[in-house]
Amino acid sequence: MRYSKLFIPTLRDDPADAEVISHKLLLRAGYIRRVTSGVYDYLPMGLRVLRKIEAVVREELTRAGAQELLMPMVQPSELWEKSGRMEKYGPELLRFKDRHGHESCLGPTHEEVICDLVSRELRSYKQLPMNLYQIQTKFRDEIRPRFGLMRGREFIMKDAYSFHADDACLNAEYDNMFATYCRIFERFNLKFRPVEADGGTIGGNKTHEFHVLAESGEDLIAHCSGCDYAANVEKASSQRALQTFECSALQTVDTPHATSAEDVAALLSVPTSQLLKTLVYRVTGGENDGVIVAACVLGDDQLQEIKLIHALAADAVEMATDEEVSTVGGITGFIGPQGLNAMVLMDNSLIDATGLVAGANQKDVHVTGLDVSRDLKSVSFVDLRETRAGDSCEKCGSAIELSRGIEVGQVFALGTQYTESMEVMFQNQEGKRAVATMGCYGIGISRLMAAVVEQCNDDAGIVWPAELAPFQLGLISMGKSEEVLEASEAIYNQLLDAGIEVLWDERKERPGVKFKDAELLGLPMQLVIGDRGLKEGVVEMGWRKGERSEVALADAVNIVIDRLKPSGCTN
Repeated sequence: MRYSKLFIPTLRDDPADAEVISHKLLLRAGYIRRVTSGVYDYLPMGLRVLRKIEAVVREELTRAGAQELLMPMVQPSELWEKSGRMEKYGPELLRFKDRHGHESCLGPTHEEVICDLVSRELRSYKQLPMNLYQIQTKFRDEIRPRFGLMRGREFIMKDAYSFHADDACLNAEYDNMFATYCRIFERFNLKFRPVEADGGTIGGNKTHEFHVLAESGEDLIAHCSGCDYAANVEKASSQRALQTFECSALQTVDTPHATSAEDVAALLSVPTSQLLKTLVYRVTGGENDGVIVAACVLGDDQLQEIKLIHALAADAVEMATDEEVSTVGGITGFIGPQGLNAMVLMDNSLIDATGLVAGANQKDVHVTGLDVSRDLKSVSFVDLRETRAGDSCEKCGSAIELSRGIEVGQVFALGTQYTESMEVMFQNQEGKRAVATMGCYGIGISRLMAAVVEQCNDDAGIVWPAELAPFQLGLISMGKSEEVLEASEAIYNQLLDAGIEVLWDERKERPGVKFKDAELLGLPMQLVIGDRGLKEGVVEMGWRKGERSEVALADAVNIVIDRLKPSGCTN
């Protein structure tokens, strides 16, 4: 492709509304343009990268035994009502009615549609297992779209769904897809980590997320320094060393206007780890729907609400209002677990805790000397605290470390969560009707493009891995002489004939402009032809991030072909 014929509207400065490096560089390099909040155009260069990502994903999915299909983006509401997710999914599900008053939604995911399809076609165990996937546009009405392609409303996703006669077969396919995802991200030369995760709105008994490691990542990942344990902090469990404090009789102490753990600790000259923090919530969904509950962690810990939701088998929890707190005997700012007329859940680390300071459920008053086992009755102990750096790994005892990650994929073992309600049935080997078990597996194609840029960049621009670059080679003509253009065109045509994807910058621009654009676009290899080198029979060649050298003009094409073989390095 000739640069002068390609639509690449590059920008010299960072856009004011771009916060992370991938958003800045993809806009500056002319890969994407914003249409509206969380919705983007993919320009020719951006689309070429997406197609490269899709090609690798398709190749590996085919290798894994999956079959591609395509399902509609518009989904009838009755399918979501049948699965029970129409209301449960929440406001991210964009609902609308057509001219006939029929309610539909824009698909954020396709469990209902694929189950509907398979339920109508599946007859016998002999048709199982099957794994069907698509690459398609999704829509989730995010309340705060941000970071460009990392958190958009409309995005491109690969979603696969497998169906099985039993859980043993499902687990085998789960492992197969786990290994497939590892191969995909390894082919992109990414630093990534699979971690145990929460099922979120999809659900399932077992799930792993795949994170590209980057400081701009929205997710916090806990991983062990001594073994292979890794989990999203929403899911991670660990052990903290529990400090022992002298335990005396329970006493009240005045703490005027001290409502935070830090303020109380400063007033009483004790560490925040000696405080008991009690948070009161209203439960939504499940058997405890509408119930007010209290959850307790130490003052220097954070409560992980996802863990609380799972402990209550709820859909969600919300902080209780001052009025709701008072109905169970508490006073906002001075809440303690003793004497509350509410279900009390305490983090596991508190089982043997003594000598704690807690709210007294009286204005401007706390209690000291709280002994959990002595002073609190009818409380339940569950994992509630968010794992912190320096905690001990529950598997091997080594220190836990924290890293930032961008979630680019997730695999789920769903079991019969959808297939039972959607009536995905088959005749088993005993001739009886049985419910199929199911898995699902997603990769964010458009988010992956942004995640790669977050990890593969420098001060000058993007540095694409060879397998994802929109073009393999940037051919740059320096000078305006006919001899340079003729030599460049000859090499350009030879490279095209050899199957090399070339972007030839033949524009009548200054060398500095051409080099800046080449660095910004991030193509893996550059070949520079200028007047001086042409007279000496040489051209300049180099990787985007690497040394440059001169090679003979006559050998340039063969050297490029050799270096750009699929196994070649990119830097």
